[in-house]
Amino acid sequence: MRLRKLHWPNWNRRQWIRNLLVGLVIFFLLYQLSFMARILWYQQFNPRASSFMRATIKELRAEDPTASIVHEWVDYEQINPNLIRAVIASEDSNFLYHDGVEWDAIRDAWAYNRAQASKGSTRRRGGSTITQQLAKNLFLSPKRSYARKAQELLLAYMLELMLSKKRIMELYLNIAQWGNRHFGAQAAAQRYFNTGAGQLSAQQAAQLAVMLPNPRYYDSHGATPYLRQRTQTIAQRMRLVETP
Repeated sequence: MRLRKLHWPNWNRRQWIRNLLVGLVIFFLLYQLSFMARILWYQQFNPRASSFMRATIKELRAEDPTASIVHEWVDYEQINPNLIRAVIASEDSNFLYHDGVEWDAIRDAWAYNRAQASKGSTRRRGGSTITQQLAKNLFLSPKRSYARKAQELLLAYMLELMLSKKRIMELYLNIAQWGNRHFGAQAAAQRYFNTGAGQLSAQQAAQLAVMLPNPRYYDSHGATPYLRQRTQTIAQRMRLVETP
């Protein structure tokens, strides 16, 4: 006896695909709304930990179950303006004026990185704004992917829409990673200069700002020639920087 092959009616298949697409859109919108709700919360309340902090704790405890990170929140007014100016000068000179994303900087970084890769060089340049870095550190995984980058861009626009520049900077300086397990300006100032975030000199602030793109490297390699040279450059530039 031959079994007849069943055919799924085309209209039923189309309806299933349509429902699937609608479901995916709804899920995506709800996912973005969850981020917006958290950003609204951060208008008034400080985060207990960032996504990068949790990932770092997990990584450290894989080798040492008792490991912990070093972090202490300090309000914006308790952070020396030297550090705020230095970070803007080093990381995002147009911070006060952009809407979260600098597309020209992203394109320039992409072209530069491709050219370096073609030469076999490992040198890379980032095109992310401070707002994008906050989005990544606060909400997302350290793992790189196109999906994560797209989410980072969306979050950057949300942060700029819902938070002031001053609040964005306050959040960023309190969750940025400075070393293997040190997070935030206060922990960094104590770790490298045995002082508080409010007492940093212009030179000290410039050095901390230069460390931000690669904090773990400088935590283990110390003041390299590049770090010293770049610190002098940023110390000169930061004099012209306005703060939020």
